[in-house]
Amino acid sequence: MNYGIAFTPLVPAIVLWLALAAIVVIAIVLLVARARGAAVRVAALALFLLALANPSFTREDRDPLTSVAAVVVDKSPSQNFGNRNREAAQAQEALVDGLKKIKGLEVRVVEAAQADGETDGTKLFGALASALSDVPVDRVAGAFLITDGRVHDIPANAAALGFQAPVHALITGQKDERDRRIAITAAPRFGIVGQTQTISYRLDDQGVTGERAKVTIRRDGEVINERTLSSGQAASVDVDIKHAGPNIVEIEASPLERELTAVNNRAVVAIDGVRDKLRVLLVSGEPHSGERTWRNLLKSDASVDLVHFTILRPPEKQDGTPINELSLIAFPTRELFQQKINEFQLIIFDRYARQGVLPIAYFDNIARYVRGGGAVLVSAGPDYASNTSIWRTPLDSVLPAEPVGVTEKPFYAHLSDVGKRHPVTRGLEGSASEPPRWSRFFRTVDTRNSVNPPVMTGADGKPLLFLSRFGEGRVALLLSDHIWLWARGYEGGGPHLDLLRRMSHWLMKQPDLDEEALRLQVQGKNLVVVRQTMADSVQPVSVTSPSGVSQDLTLSPGDPGEWRASLPASELGLWQATDGTLKALINVGPTNPKEFSEVTSTVDTLKPLTQATGGNAVRVVDGASVELPRILPVRSASVFAGDGWMGVRMRDASVVKGVGVLPIFAGLIGLLLLLGAFAATWVREGR
Repeated sequence: MNYGIAFTPLVPAIVLWLALAAIVVIAIVLLVARARGAAVRVAALALFLLALANPSFTREDRDPLTSVAAVVVDKSPSQNFGNRNREAAQAQEALVDGLKKIKGLEVRVVEAAQADGETDGTKLFGALASALSDVPVDRVAGAFLITDGRVHDIPANAAALGFQAPVHALITGQKDERDRRIAITAAPRFGIVGQTQTISYRLDDQGVTGERAKVTIRRDGEVINERTLSSGQAASVDVDIKHAGPNIVEIEASPLERELTAVNNRAVVAIDGVRDKLRVLLVSGEPHSGERTWRNLLKSDASVDLVHFTILRPPEKQDGTPINELSLIAFPTRELFQQKINEFQLIIFDRYARQGVLPIAYFDNIARYVRGGGAVLVSAGPDYASNTSIWRTPLDSVLPAEPVGVTEKPFYAHLSDVGKRHPVTRGLEGSASEPPRWSRFFRTVDTRNSVNPPVMTGADGKPLLFLSRFGEGRVALLLSDHIWLWARGYEGGGPHLDLLRRMSHWLMKQPDLDEEALRLQVQGKNLVVVRQTMADSVQPVSVTSPSGVSQDLTLSPGDPGEWRASLPASELGLWQATDGTLKALINVGPTNPKEFSEVTSTVDTLKPLTQATGGNAVRVVDGASVELPRILPVRSASVFAGDGWMGVRMRDASVVKGVGVLPIFAGLIGLLLLLGAFAATWVREGR
């Protein structure tokens, strides 16, 4: 119980202060004048003033509240190295037992920094704040962190903690740990496809000096450079940006003898490849209705640098008009098809027939250009089945089908079984219904001896669109010149933009449109494995986490041509997948997570903060066993740690259960006091 006196004045406070001043003046006058009964008079006035202040005796019934100590256990991936998890478990058990022996102390244990594939680094103080969020600051007795010391959310000062109590750190791991890592010092985020970018890095060894290591650099899993470096030595490497999208560069150092882990021996840099202007050569054999469709498509793409020629007057057409009066541009055939042919990513022949413009030798150049990695698209009309067809040139060696005639009849284009799986044609808008929700075509070129199945069919199930590979290059053959009907909206039109854009990008080797591919995607907190294939079945995929743990996944069919499986993306860093033939890489989170940047245990990072709060940071391992300092309660002190002990600040917080109030001047008691005072004054005056 707590006893006290409370005042509830009957008049405003200013009146009490004025009355007190008047009584003081009267007392001084009476004492100076040596008046009879001065002391009794002053006492009577004071008693009257006290009555106006209305004092009361109070009694509070209180229940003491427990002090609260928090224990935060580090469960980050770096705790998996060595015996740290075992040491942390033993330290936790001993610490909690010691704290529970202290009377009036509540212990809260929270595990923090578990790998979730989202959080970068070890965040223990955020977990500490959450554990104590419902505890008033005057009940916090202290906090204990069981960790390897690599904490990445340490407050700037003790005041930022939000409470005044000691923080202690119990450090797992050994003092003499050694480790090797690759530290990235400079790396670009973007690069132009076909150009080079420079990555700078350094070999860092902790616990040793003067060691040498073999450093291997890979781009998308392919070794591009090897060298030997000494501890602390910096180096750089020039990396060719081979394709659009992420180019994953790995820099890996050979293991260090007796090092803590090899996880951080490898650093990852993801450089997004950005294509410079794609050079496309469009050759139209004659003016026709569909010519504008191709031009509009290619000109609408800001990344395409289009060179377009239309043959308006072939050489054999002689009408007597002087050359200097013609407004035609001479076709620079030698420059385009001999000197600069390899500068183009795509060559399109739109209804082009042999008209004496291109010598036969140039078609042989085009065939070699395809086999060397170039791309050709042929949009065919009746010209492809004529005697002047480009099939009847050396280009026939890279064209997927031989023409045999022309069919003139209306038909709906359909996706073939192969086309339903191919990324170029799969899921085209309107293809799911029968007939498809797009307009008809009215002409198709008949072919035979095709080198591969078509992805689209036309009249009577005949081939309409071929997508073929020859050597390192690619060829597309569209056997109708009526695609412009879709563009003009005839009978509702059709998905010409999607089809032509996908087809052009496939020809220019956009990785997302490859027929056989293995991809990794991050969706929410899951890692999704996607296998694109034209086959009827796929092999299991082995997925390796950043920490080196592998597991086999059996994929399930999804959309036509796609097989999928997923697993939790529980770790930050580089994930790898392979089915034995194809390999995929993806970096989850930051390219080089803080958790694995430095993994040796240390007391240095937490010691300044713990000492600022009166606590300390000590290792829990002494030799081969786990030993903790004694845990003691401390009532009042500024230091809560010493030689072989750690303290918690015990609080005197309590909660009021009931209050008793006894007014002094209320009722008969107050009346008797006042009457007695004035009676004493009268008696003293009467003598």
